Amino acid sequence: MNAAIEAERFVATAGQRIRVSIRPGSAGTRRVPLVLCNGIGASYEVLDPLVAQLDPEITVVRFDVPGTGGSPASVAPYGFPYLAWALGRVLTNLDLGVVDVLGLSWGGALAQQFAVQNPRRCRRLILAATGTGAVMVPGNPRVLAKMLTPRRFRDPAYAASIAGDLYGGTARRQGDDVAGLFLQQLHAGSKIGYFHQLLAGAVWTSLPLLPAIRQQTLLVAGTDDPIVPVVNARIMNQLLPHSTIHLHSGGHIDLVTNATELAPVITTFLHDPGVSP
Repeated sequence: MNAAIEAERFVATAGQRIRVSIRPGSAGTRRVPLVLCNGIGASYEVLDPLVAQLDPEITVVRFDVPGTGGSPASVAPYGFPYLAWALGRVLTNLDLGVVDVLGLSWGGALAQQFAVQNPRRCRRLILAATGTGAVMVPGNPRVLAKMLTPRRFRDPAYAASIAGDLYGGTARRQGDDVAGLFLQQLHAGSKIGYFHQLLAGAVWTSLPLLPAIRQQTLLVAGTDDPIVPVVNARIMNQLLPHSTIHLHSGGHIDLVTNATELAPVITTFLHDPGVSP
């Protein structure tokens, strides 16, 4: 699908103004739309390489959470239950019913919460490089400390210098490419917005919720992920009733930096007729 026809708009809902992008699926197809929930601090442009590799038949919906990218910051902090509810309102405003949801890293927490709160609206769930929130096996503290500020989204030289240590996988060889990817963001977001995202993740866990997630779920995890060790995916795979796991040799953001390899895995999962639980 040619990215030139991708439509950007702002959706006002729940006191927020949410920046949304929709890539329409191929004419004549009836695929379930795919909603992408991004990592912390990043605007939806960072997901461009992934969207470019996804099946053009699939309608792809991306958005900036409050305080990130082009969405103004929320006046007050928010939690994932509120954000999942607001996302549902956005989808309703866009006249979208049943959807598939993919969450990357921090966005994986939002995806899990959305699936719990919308069991009939969320058909399938893809969780990439993510864990169970505050109660999980943590990454290296030295690495996690680099995520306490959004500096990497504003300083290309700094982003390139830390990309390998922070993200692992293909980022170890593509530090400059990662920095360039961050530069594609039209809006770097706000410091208060980044703080709100950090706070939301610090007070949330999905550990007791996982058995209630009935959707067919694909876990995508890299064995060289310094932020979310692969053991978290193995734990989630044991607790989710209808999950499969796909391990790859990459790191935290290989879903983007190595989309040519991982996007087909996602497409295959979404198109598999399977059996609805």
